[in-house]
Amino acid sequence: MRLKRGFALDGRAMEGNGSAVTVRAVAATTNGAAVMPANPPAPSRRLHVVTWGCQMNAYDSTRMADVLAPLGFGPARSAEDADMVILNTCHIREHATEKLFSELGRLRRLKDARRAAGGRMILAVAGCVAQAEGAEILRRAPYVDIVLGPQTYHRLPAMIAEADRAGRAVIATDFPPESKFDHLPEAAQPAGVAAFLAIQEGCDKFCSFCVVPYTRGVEASRPAAAVLAEARALVAGGAREITLLGQNVNAWHGEAPGGGEWRLARLLYALAEIPGLTRLRYTTSHPRDMDDDLIAAHGALPALMPFLHLPVQSGADRILAAMNRRHTAADYRRIIERLRGIRPDIALSSDFIVGYPGETAAEFAATLALVREIGFAQAYSFKYSPRPGTPAASAADQVAEPEKEARLAALQDLLAAQQQAFNAGQVGRRLSVLITGRGRHPGQIAGRSPYLQAVHLTAPERLIGQEIDVTIAAAGPRSLAGVSPSTHEEHAAA
Repeated sequence: MRLKRGFALDGRAMEGNGSAVTVRAVAATTNGAAVMPANPPAPSRRLHVVTWGCQMNAYDSTRMADVLAPLGFGPARSAEDADMVILNTCHIREHATEKLFSELGRLRRLKDARRAAGGRMILAVAGCVAQAEGAEILRRAPYVDIVLGPQTYHRLPAMIAEADRAGRAVIATDFPPESKFDHLPEAAQPAGVAAFLAIQEGCDKFCSFCVVPYTRGVEASRPAAAVLAEARALVAGGAREITLLGQNVNAWHGEAPGGGEWRLARLLYALAEIPGLTRLRYTTSHPRDMDDDLIAAHGALPALMPFLHLPVQSGADRILAAMNRRHTAADYRRIIERLRGIRPDIALSSDFIVGYPGETAAEFAATLALVREIGFAQAYSFKYSPRPGTPAASAADQVAEPEKEARLAALQDLLAAQQQAFNAGQVGRRLSVLITGRGRHPGQIAGRSPYLQAVHLTAPERLIGQEIDVTIAAAGPRSLAGVSPSTHEEHAAA
């Protein structure tokens, strides 16, 4: 699968009109979930998933592959080799729809060539753009077989069967009453040394620039028992680090084992007790949900890594109010001060939007001041781009594009300098690195520092899956070069 960096304004499913049928119920189901064969067939068909967007989309793509594995779908190296291609889309980034239709145009040629050779390629569009623009996708690309939103991918087997039976496109962009998490099969393949685990989905914050509430729905939290069971399965499959995922992951409030409710901090303590699970992370968080217990957990749990992604978006209070963020710049500073008070080595990441409607030069300067004051190990920054249907899109005082570009360049220069300085500060230190796989070059392995930095070093592959101490020898803009323990010991002995 490819992960690309890259919402539904209309959550209604398209009704059958001669070109598409709407999936509202699943044939051959148990409580809405497709019944899987007791003995799944060996892979006989090939699946290629293209993923745009965030870690949640990456998680969703993996789970779609798990859903389809019992139908005989195994991984394809490329779309050219695939019997089914899924484009898992994200509407957060600018030009998301244009990127989708560009890719669909390329895939149409592959689909036509497969048909001419007597075969078939199933083409599906999933994710937030599918949720937002399902009818438009089928109008502009009638060769697409399946359009499905983020909440319905557990129904994929039924959608494929329906598309085959009806001989026309199937669209499923409703919000089903059942949770997709309750009806997903066990993972078909181990998730690897570092795994994602979705625990929360949706958003109730309604920031004025964002359409996530319309594509992912309202906030919903998985029960703690289900999260713990999946975490244990991931560890049994080789995971040593788990990143908890959610649109507002620190708003998680799941049903506790035996009744009652847990918040995220309590869940983290329970996860830390799983034997073999040595690292925990969570993303993405909202400042309003950083409660006292969660902040305290950063000082009390050795497994909770000293790295936090906490979006602030702007350093100007008037802009934060216009964004409906419901926190101030001072609120954000206080949270960071408390976190650093109990975990002095914590590294921070954030999100920033520049050129929000009405943002003045002084308000942009306030964002730069906040960045200089706090200091970030890494960050994501974007110029504001309107999302249809959101309150900010219709604001009259849009900032001119050249000004937005200039502000973004200035902010990114500052953030890049901070990231480079943070990385350079690791040179000479001995860091605990979780080795996750092979590196880019022969004889090289790669892993993650506690601060989520990529680390590469020359060392034997038998270290993959282990957490080892590595001396950092050099730092680049986005990664660190380390010295393997054996090399370090040899030099010390000499």
